[in-house]
Amino acid sequence: MIDQSVDLTTETSRAPQRPGGTGGGGRRRLWLAGLVIVGALAFLMVKGLGSSLVYFKTADQAVAARGQLGTTAFQIEGVVVPGTVHPTAVGVDFVIANRGVKVPVTNQGSPPQLFQPNVPVVLVGHFEGPGNHYLSDQIMVKHSANYVAQHPGRVTAPDGSLR
Repeated sequence: MIDQSVDLTTETSRAPQRPGGTGGGGRRRLWLAGLVIVGALAFLMVKGLGSSLVYFKTADQAVAARGQLGTTAFQIEGVVVPGTVHPTAVGVDFVIANRGVKVPVTNQGSPPQLFQPNVPVVLVGHFEGPGNHYLSDQIMVKHSANYVAQHPGRVTAPDGSLR
């Protein structure tokens, strides 16, 4: 007697399978993973660049934007006011001015050799407290003869007059 419970016919309804998954699903997952990686890298680049940017303002622009700047680090430019340079145990205190607007500065660290009154400087730091007091950790001296010639409208004397 023949056992009729066993089906000996071949199955033709199943489509052939690709190695690694069904149809294009593996390819889709690879594209999705690539997009996630590219998105993460783009996010990290934007985040890193945003935190490394340091704004540049002249003394008068910085005082006008004091509320927006808060304690954010930025570069400030001005001319060292004569009679205001006072060495301290950790650096030097002085005042910079631009277009008649004065900003008191405390610098922590040694000033460069060319640092002196009536010389344009760029400082790196931030406002401290509620006033316009600027706390700096770097002084860059602008070589006045070359700098003033290249930027005649930017550099002003401490009284606000153009040089």
